[in-house]
Amino acid sequence: MLRNLPLFGATLLAATLSQTVLAQSNFPGFLPGNIVVSRSVYTGTAATVTVGQALPPNCPSTATCGTGTATNDGTYPNVFLNAKVDGSFGITSPIFLDQLSPEGALINTMPVPTSLLVTSFSSKSEIALNLSPDGSVLTFMGYPVPVNSIDVSNSNTPGVVDPTNPVALAVYRSVAQVYPSGAIQITNTNAYSGNNGRAAILANGYFYMVGNANNGGGTPANVVAAAGAQIAEPGQIAGAPTELGLFSITQVNDPSTGLAYPADKLGKDNNFRGLTIFDNTMYVTKGSGGNGINTVYQVGNAGSLPTMANASSAPITILNGFPTILAKNAAAANPFGMFFANANTLYVSDEGDGVAADAATSTNAGLQKWTLVNGTWQLAYVLQNGLNLGQQYSVTNLPAALNPATDGLRNITGRTNGDGSVTIWAITSTISASGDQGADPNKLVVINDVLDNTDPAVAAEEKFTTILSANYAEVLRGVSFAPGTAMHHHRR
Repeated sequence: MLRNLPLFGATLLAATLSQTVLAQSNFPGFLPGNIVVSRSVYTGTAATVTVGQALPPNCPSTATCGTGTATNDGTYPNVFLNAKVDGSFGITSPIFLDQLSPEGALINTMPVPTSLLVTSFSSKSEIALNLSPDGSVLTFMGYPVPVNSIDVSNSNTPGVVDPTNPVALAVYRSVAQVYPSGAIQITNTNAYSGNNGRAAILANGYFYMVGNANNGGGTPANVVAAAGAQIAEPGQIAGAPTELGLFSITQVNDPSTGLAYPADKLGKDNNFRGLTIFDNTMYVTKGSGGNGINTVYQVGNAGSLPTMANASSAPITILNGFPTILAKNAAAANPFGMFFANANTLYVSDEGDGVAADAATSTNAGLQKWTLVNGTWQLAYVLQNGLNLGQQYSVTNLPAALNPATDGLRNITGRTNGDGSVTIWAITSTISASGDQGADPNKLVVINDVLDNTDPAVAAEEKFTTILSANYAEVLRGVSFAPGTAMHHHRR
């Protein structure tokens, strides 16, 4: 089966094994307390995509691909107009880890060797950064393929092949763990076949991961089992994915009828993208796609991270008080990143709905503050001041017609401070007239919030500040404290 599909790498056996690269001699390492931002730069040229070439470029005979052809060559930014004829369209690009002071001053940059891992440039949910609970390593996910490869983010994985997938590639989704010295270890997985791996955290001796799967015409059981929350062992030989539980909307009652929701497309209820671990408990978000419920979930039992032994039986439940309306509902939110300031205070970013007409008036987009009151989570307020939602901004060399505007926030990290405040750093989402809004240059912003405050009038005086802006043909993706940072939560 596999030998008929293109596979990047020297041999299948070699590609299944993890790789370790020592710290680069010209990178001095990460320092505790600094911020790390993952960034990607588009490196394609006019020759990367040729006008008139078939898209997807290697449709297998077992899939239905249509007759789409490239309308634009590989030059940024118009290369991403090809997404209009190819729903799987993407171009891989290099990953950079920028080390910043908490105030946003650039200290240095660690390029991730492209021989190890790349990202799909326009895939806005990729290369989220997560610090392990013990602060020892930083983790993110990518692809072990060359830069400027086409449609990799919708490829099959080598061990989970869907013949109806129009992208005829077999590519691992790989986890990178980065040490304070800059050394990197890569572990390959067969999870997320047909879509992208989005985030990973190393904890309890395992990788806990989130992502999506399925780019084909059906719902094969092995592809469904490759989605959602996953668990893997560092350094493993890539075998069958191990899913953590399985959520279905049939577990939830429709608030308008009191009856259980009818089932929708298999696996898509588990289209997770945000991930955090707090108090030895795993939490995920769903905020995109037309299936399932866009909300915040707990994976496993409180205080007990799942293991390989009990992965399949791990319960997935919506946090009490969070929304339970369907994602296809016009009022649905779009949650992305999470940060627990303490056991009773949870910040959730919302990226907006991607519709330009909605950005300036959205009541969900921005940074939501939730507090736990008598066992139920309640929304205190949404921080938006300073984000300038829906207002276009200019980027040097970008055509004015493609100027982006901020639509909300994606990945976040935070710190509770001894003075009773919380500092949150966040990556912005965008809207624009570009072919793929995930390819827009975006921003890193920061805000301080009063931890104990629940009054929206007081919160309205707080304001986001931009501390880093992506340049032309750049995107910002993840934000975290540097490996080696010991995180302490002030519980009250």
